[in-house]
Amino acid sequence: MEIENYIHQLPEEKQAVFLKLRKLVLENIPTGFEEGFEYGMVAYVVPLSTYPKGYHCKANTPLPFISLAAQKNHFSFSHMGLYADEQLMEWFKNEFTKRYTTKLDIGKSCMRFKKESDIPFELLAELLQKVTPTQWIEQYERVFRK
Repeated sequence: MEIENYIHQLPEEKQAVFLKLRKLVLENIPTGFEEGFEYGMVAYVVPLSTYPKGYHCKANTPLPFISLAAQKNHFSFSHMGLYADEQLMEWFKNEFTKRYTTKLDIGKSCMRFKKESDIPFELLAELLQKVTPTQWIEQYERVFRK
């Protein structure tokens, strides 16, 4: 219900793009991640039933992996695997540069896209398919739970 409320409160022109991003994630994310609503964003997480330790920053919270949001001036697509895995980040940046002429606006894991034409849907689909829940848990344990 929270996800539907979030989407319905978006301006109509943002809803269509957001729904396209959401569909992209649902069609490409490996089995085992669950869709939910965390931190005011649509989130794709490793559920507590799979990883009972959960997120180290917030007790009893599923392990976050992907987050989507429509902000005032951009759409955000956060992929925690990029933050945790330098090789994955390097692959993504190199592929983006090869395929697109726009500049990539990215922080540690959050990409920002001002309009639909800036969103690299095909490349994001490939990125989504690269990390399973098991691989994400292993990477998370190595990087964040030392």
